[in-house]
Amino acid sequence: MHRPPAGPVRHTWRGPFADHEVDALHAEAFGHDPTGEGWGSRLDRFSLGWVTARDDRGLVGFVNVVWDGGAHAFVVDTAVALRARGGGIGAGLVAVAREQARAAGCEWLHVDFEDRLRGFYLDACGFVPTAAGLMRLR
Repeated sequence: MHRPPAGPVRHTWRGPFADHEVDALHAEAFGHDPTGEGWGSRLDRFSLGWVTARDDRGLVGFVNVVWDGGAHAFVVDTAVALRARGGGIGAGLVAVAREQARAAGCEWLHVDFEDRLRGFYLDACGFVPTAAGLMRLR
């Protein structure tokens, strides 16, 4: 059972973070060991922006918004801490991402997801299903 966040959750566009915080949250959310990834430098190179969600105990959510520099933005790496899931934090992350992508002039916001996340992305976040293709490269 998940506990509610500690205090109010603040969603912030391009919110400050430490690499180790996002690395630990990503590892928890996606079920892998921390990688030591330099998130700050990666985001600076490839992202339109990102959204952080924090409660009184720290980082509880993160989403990266990459783009093509024009009409298309892509939601990737949506992560919510296990201790805070089920309270709307993820939908809040995506809502801020949508607003900021629109403000940047993007016309489309894309997302790919596993079937088990269909309800979250389609129902809670408002995406519509589309036909798409995927090719495994490694």
